[in-house]
Amino acid sequence: MADPLAHLRLALMVLTRLPAGRLAAPPPLGAAAWAFPVAGAIAALIPAGVFALAFAALPPLLAALLALAAGMAITGALHEDGLADLADGFGGGRTRERKLEIMRDSRIGSYGVLALILSVGLRAGALAAAPDAGAGALALVAVGTASRAPLAAVMAALPPARAEGLAAAAGAPSVPVWALSVALGLGALLALPAPGLSLAALALAVLAMAWLTRRQIGGHTGDSLGATQQAGEVALWLVLAGGWA
Repeated sequence: MADPLAHLRLALMVLTRLPAGRLAAPPPLGAAAWAFPVAGAIAALIPAGVFALAFAALPPLLAALLALAAGMAITGALHEDGLADLADGFGGGRTRERKLEIMRDSRIGSYGVLALILSVGLRAGALAAAPDAGAGALALVAVGTASRAPLAAVMAALPPARAEGLAAAAGAPSVPVWALSVALGLGALLALPAPGLSLAALALAVLAMAWLTRRQIGGHTGDSLGATQQAGEVALWLVLAGGWA
């Protein structure tokens, strides 16, 4: 972590479409993985603003959908794309090789469509239950941060599923890298109404996804990391919705 600014810029380049300049000699992505939750927080600021403004003028569900749309525009729907690819691969492939082949196919299938409908629907419904604009905006930033915090630990715990590709090139994050990422996520959870329950839900979702990807394809890919983020985010939103109900 000799150059934290370069790490943050790389995280923004990979996880968002926000302008981050150019890096003449980018650090390994695994070394920059501690900055994933920071990039998530930055990417959530605009959706939080969109929600706060829309909440005052529109029905809550429409405000929530607009906020999610703004977030997907900023990230290029990176994590949603990973979720759809993983759902298609795991749902349509019989062998490990076939699953990985389907995950690389840019076309989307029935499993991917259904996974996206559930993800967007659950998140929008939960955000629409926010008691006020401030609570929803704060939750967007906290969830955007915390849901990306475990990704470095997953990268360290699971081997790359392919010998080539983004996951293989990234390198495994060191203990200080993933520990800092997790610590940042824990800090974000403290901003939520039920941090203990939120932590349990997030941990359960991430562990379930890690077990599933290891069982299905033998390790992690960029798509599986995106799907893991989505699973963690949905879990956090469900806890929030339960507390707001």
